[in-house]
Amino acid sequence: MPHGTRCACEVKRARERGARHDRARPNSSQRGYTSAWEKARKAFLRRHPRCAMCSAPATVVDHRIPHRGDQRLFWDQDNWQPLCAHHHNGAKQRMERRAKGTTP
Repeated sequence: MPHGTRCACEVKRARERGARHDRARPNSSQRGYTSAWEKARKAFLRRHPRCAMCSAPATVVDHRIPHRGDQRLFWDQDNWQPLCAHHHNGAKQRMERRAKGTTP
């Protein structure tokens, strides 16, 4: 099997793990992503149009420190950074997973 590919049983386990996670996770509006967020997000991206990691056009407002439901942290613009979808969905998620594994 080529390097980096996963066997069918690994793919199946990953899908099942993702489905369990999604069932337990609150929906987007319950996590704070409302119309007020959308308005603030658009305004932030107008002021900060470039990805903080690669300078590509930013499409995502990322929370530097995951808010985990903390509304103060959620709305703290000092905790926001503009990212392209590639970096938000890849590098940033890997960093958060690693950090989560090192915290008690």
